[in-house]
Amino acid sequence: MWAHMHTSPTLSTMPSSASTTALQTTRPPAHNETLFEVSWEVCHQVGGIYQVLRSKAHAMGVRWDDRYFLVGPLVHGVSELEIEPEPLTGWIADVVDQFAADGHATMTGRWLVTGRPRVILLDPTLSPERLEVLRHRLHRDHGIVPARGNPLVDSVIGFGDAVFSLLETVAAQTSDQRMIVQFHEWLGSLALPLLDAAQLPFAKVFTTHATSVGRYVASSGEDLYERLPTLDADKEAERFGIESQHAIERICAKEADVFTTVSPITGEECTGILARTPDYVTPNGLDMARFDLGHDFQTHHAQHKEQIHRFVMGHFFPSYSFDLDRTLYFFNAGRFEPRNKGFDLCLEAMARLNAELRATESDLTVVFFIVTARETRSLEPRALHARGLLDDLEEVAQHIGRDVAAELFRNSAAGNPKKLDDMVDEYWRLRHRRIEHAFKSDEMPMLCTHVLDDPGSDPILTHLRHLGLTNAPEDRVKVVYHPDFISPTNPLWGMDYEQFVRGCHLGLFPSCYEPWGYTPLECLAMGVPAITSDLSGFGGYVQEAFEDHDEWGLQILGRRTNRYHDVAADLTERVLQFCNLDRQGRIALRNQAVMHSHAFDWSSLAGAYHDAHDRALALRFGATPKTVLDSKEA
Repeated sequence: MWAHMHTSPTLSTMPSSASTTALQTTRPPAHNETLFEVSWEVCHQVGGIYQVLRSKAHAMGVRWDDRYFLVGPLVHGVSELEIEPEPLTGWIADVVDQFAADGHATMTGRWLVTGRPRVILLDPTLSPERLEVLRHRLHRDHGIVPARGNPLVDSVIGFGDAVFSLLETVAAQTSDQRMIVQFHEWLGSLALPLLDAAQLPFAKVFTTHATSVGRYVASSGEDLYERLPTLDADKEAERFGIESQHAIERICAKEADVFTTVSPITGEECTGILARTPDYVTPNGLDMARFDLGHDFQTHHAQHKEQIHRFVMGHFFPSYSFDLDRTLYFFNAGRFEPRNKGFDLCLEAMARLNAELRATESDLTVVFFIVTARETRSLEPRALHARGLLDDLEEVAQHIGRDVAAELFRNSAAGNPKKLDDMVDEYWRLRHRRIEHAFKSDEMPMLCTHVLDDPGSDPILTHLRHLGLTNAPEDRVKVVYHPDFISPTNPLWGMDYEQFVRGCHLGLFPSCYEPWGYTPLECLAMGVPAITSDLSGFGGYVQEAFEDHDEWGLQILGRRTNRYHDVAADLTERVLQFCNLDRQGRIALRNQAVMHSHAFDWSSLAGAYHDAHDRALALRFGATPKTVLDSKEA
């Protein structure tokens, strides 16, 4: 546990068994081998797959060089910000020219991420007539009945048709290429069964990062993993109205040459819901160079913590103040799935921590942030008003400080002592007093920074009321519910999300459904200790990879076999131990978190994708060099 952490733990050896990650190969692709990687999130941020693709691009480019192409949707107003337009060269240029001549809108260029991979973006827009034709074919040939009146499903159909047409053109224009297509998630993979039906010469890899049925069942409050052996996935898809998504996932898993997923726990989910056990686990990594600040990361923590202090002063200090030097910042961030993301468990633990700190008369304050995204009407006017007054107060204080400093210096040099109050101009003294008065409020600090449409039924606010967490002056644990992502354009923050994370002390992510979970990994990369659960893919992976993980920055709650309130008690105890660390203990923990995070760089983890691609090529085209490994033999 953190209370007994070693200052220099030894980095454990990462597992090499096929059950966790495929053995890495070093074979470079042959000159006539080409990889297309297809996803709805290429140059189009929707969720975590965007992070997978952008961070993995450099490692894929190192292996494939100019034989690697990312294929995504052309989204006007978004795509232009993500890529640097550039025409393609070589045989692929002829393919895209022919594709465009056939009437398909495209955009090509370099993705503005590390490695600058080449991208081909395809317009998913369909005419109503073409959409109806494709709906009929999907039902007739593949048993997929697309939902009607769903713009996302219509766009997925359009994108799948465009990808299939592009690859059909590739096959017609080339004869000596051994080509592999890596598909991600149902949103980007509808072309896979179309390729299979057309018997086009492509090796096909399908990676699911979650299952739609699994996500919905877990969100409903039911124990997904207990139900898996008897779960009727088709009935569950019908119950939740996600028949299209489930049907696409299932046929892609069935017809892929190689099927992969991101973690062993999601592999169990795939076996039960998609009726195929993945051939490989392809864990998610990060491009750690992007986060590496060297020895300066501690300085950045201090700087960004000051920015969070500024938010806290604007949010709480109109009502009452507390010692910022004795304040810790904890957070959870993710999509608005309060149960899946563990928001409910975090709040339960925060209520218990509050009771414990109050009972021991601790002078410590903990501010817990929930950062998510949901529909809101606006920022809370009180919050904007207080932040504006705080900015005014700072401006006046700085002006007074400059004036006083200049006069104090002159008087001191002249040996003419003068009271500091007498050095302040009457105008600035009066203005300072008025802003101070306007800044103060008799109202309690807000729990939520935004105006919601449903504050009476919002699950987070409802749970806070049930737990009695109200941000009262006597509470040692304060809660800030921020239903919008943090960005530099947000007037309450003026900082980006990564800066916010660096300024915090601890990330809490005790998910009950999390196929991988980037947030705790991002915390470690930025030197922030974190807590996750064994129901997250990342948590399970680390549990197997590192015997000493509890001591260096990532703690893992046992949610799978324990009751909710027992897990809440465990989380409370772990958080309390963190609160009892002194400043030097927290610094040492941040150092260990950064050091261990490098084990999750794509330079180590991309090998699982390389092996999956080699196996798919071997299955589709026959023997490849001896370094290709059979995953079962491995």
